[in-house]
Formats: sequence, structure tokens, C-alpha cells
Amino acid sequence: MTSTAPSIIAARAAAPDPLAQPAARPPRSAAAAPSRAPHRPHRDERPPTPLRRAARWLTEALFPPLCINCHAEVETPHGLCPACWRETTFVAEPVCDRCGAPTLGHEDADICDACLHQAPSFARARAALVYEGIGRRLTLALKHGDRLDVARPAALWMRRIGRPLIDSADLIAPTPLHWRRLFARRANQAATLAREVARLADRKDDLVPDLLERVRATPSQKGLSRDERRANLAGAIRVRPALRARVAGRRVLVVDDVITTGATLSACADALREAGAAEVFALALARAVPEPFAEDDAP
Repeated sequence: MTSTAPSIIAARAAAPDPLAQPAARPPRSAAAAPSRAPHRPHRDERPPTPLRRAARWLTEALFPPLCINCHAEVETPHGLCPACWRETTFVAEPVCDRCGAPTLGHEDADICDACLHQAPSFARARAALVYEGIGRRLTLALKHGDRLDVARPAALWMRRIGRPLIDSADLIAPTPLHWRRLFARRANQAATLAREVARLADRKDDLVPDLLERVRATPSQKGLSRDERRANLAGAIRVRPALRARVAGRRVLVVDDVITTGATLSACADALREAGAAEVFALALARAVPEPFAEDDAP
């Protein structure tokens, strides 16, 4: 057995290469979706015209790209400045193969103590950042601050650590918000991340943003234990009845902003498995320090 640990185990990862070619995808499940139409180059992939180059130069001259955290000027848009990059803690191996939490350095142990004690309902999970410092600040800016610009670099980091899960999944879906909370926040940040992840992976046809729905409003999870969070979410999430047929026999990747205890993602996995999903994976922007090391919970 191993123990989970805070950021002393997580590492400052090397900058992800947006131009890197995706790894070969493993075989899809037998019930995979029909073959896709021939790929059409995205407008960002086409050679820029002189007019577009001039417009880009003028835009950058008037509005220079800024660090998404401290707003210092940077060379390229949608990223961190060198100082903020050094202070951002990325999740790196070794991690628990089940929940994705950083482990105490026992690389020969695949599963952490928490998962051995109470396994989550999803098969595997990964997260890009440790939920502290700049990682926490960026996650909360996306979650509560209407900072949808964070989603683009966040998706790059998530794709880097979650590529095997993305490549293995047949469908991609965000964790759902109840309509009251969606009205208050004006956007589902998990859906924004899922859309960006699917775009980067050229999997837009496999994105099903309304696959899951919250049928019951639940109180805030802040301050609740793992068991209390599970009880709070019992029966609150389901697969939309009209979309159940798409789930049967498929492997589904559920995207969220932050993993605290994994209760929300487990509730999503329970609903998907009840609808016939073959396997459920989870991918998040940030990962809170697991209990009993956590000093506070994600809002």
C-alpha cells in the first residue's frame, strides 16, 4: 500500500507541446460510433492570409498577450509567464492509477490507500494541476470568475496528462450542473473544458455535452466528508433518457474542473454504468490533496 501526499510529490512538468502528434488510439469498443467524415482543416490550421497576418499584428500591438494568472506581458497568448509557470504545481508520475492522486513515491504500487479502502466508481482518473496556489487560483477563476479564457491552456495541460484516457474513450461528457446553479454561474465550466479537450483531440463528434443531467439540486459540497458528499449526490445525476442508447457498451470520459474526494465523478460513473456504459474515465483540471492530508476542500 502507499500513502497519498501533497505537492511535495507533484512536479513542475515540462511545457506541453501543442504541436505534438497524438499517440495512436487503441481499438474502440464494439459499439463505437460510426466512422467519421473526412477531416476538414480547422480555420486555425489554414495558412494565414496577408490580411489575417496584418490583423493579428495590429491586435497584438494594441492588446499584447498577458499571463492568465498575473497579467504580465508574455510572448504567446493563452499561457503563463515564466515566473507563474515555475510556481504552478503540475501533477506528475507517480500517481495512483485509479484516482490519479500523487503518491508518496512508491512507484511500484499502482493503487493508493484511499482507493484500496474505498474504490471510486470510475475506472481511472487524471488531473493536470495540484489544487493549491496558482492551480487553485486558475480553477476558481474559471469556476466562479467567468474566466473562460483559462479553459484553452487548461485543456492543453489536461490533454497532456489525460491523453490515454481521451484516446480510449468513445464519448466525452462534462459533469452536469443543476439548472439553478447554471443560471447563477451563467456557464458550466466543466462543459467549457470538455469542449476544449474534444477540440484539441479532434474529437468534437464524440462530445455529448448534455449526456448527463442533474435531476435534483444539491447543497454545496464544501466542508463535507467523502461519505457525506456521496450521500448528498445520491440519485441526483442521471443519463438523459433520450441518450441512454448512446451509452450502452461505450467507454465514456467525464470531464470536471476539480477532483476533491471524487464523489461527483463517482455519481456520474454510477449513472453511466447503470445505463450500460462499459467503462468510465475521469479527467479534471485540478486535483485537491487527498484526505487525510487535505487542509481544506474545494468549493
